[in-house]
Amino acid sequence: MKNLLLIIVLTSSSVLFGQEVPPKEWQIKTALMAVPQDYKEGAKIYGYDSDGNFTTLREGTNDYIALASDPKKTNFSTAAYHKGLDEFMARGRALKAQGKEFQEIFDIREAEVKSGKLKIPDKTTLCVFTGEVNKETKEIENGYVRYVFYVPFATGETTGLPTTPTPPGHAWLMNPGTHRAHIMISPPKN
Repeated sequence: MKNLLLIIVLTSSSVLFGQEVPPKEWQIKTALMAVPQDYKEGAKIYGYDSDGNFTTLREGTNDYIALASDPKKTNFSTAAYHKGLDEFMARGRALKAQGKEFQEIFDIREAEVKSGKLKIPDKTTLCVFTGEVNKETKEIENGYVRYVFYVPFATGETTGLPTTPTPPGHAWLMNPGTHRAHIMISPPKN
């Protein structure tokens, strides 16, 4: 009975704590898939240590930061952004680590940006790369990049952009009038 209980506990903990953390080299290689070509060589890379803790995998020498895919999540997704967004992104990660949900994080950062406590650049870029990990080769297949251009507090009226999703390849403004207003561009999928 004790052995059965131990097996159940070990099995449950592997489910609770997600997948195994990929090697550092693989995290760096795949995180760079979100970085524009001009910035790949010197981009700073955040990822996960062998215990699953968020950490710096590589220091950077240019204006881009890349995030490795979170091993606790089922779907593969990396992101890269201009270093001007790092304080804003770090604040979101810190609030999430405190157990805050999306809307609460949104509201807290909105208040902090409006008060001047939290800085967000008036124009900056984020690229998100998604795909599927081939279980055998560990290569990323069916890669897809979408682009986000932050323009805090922009509206449809100030940009001339629609504020509802548009056909693939067309720009639209998400979260208009808020600190998180951003232009979305999602190219057509092949």
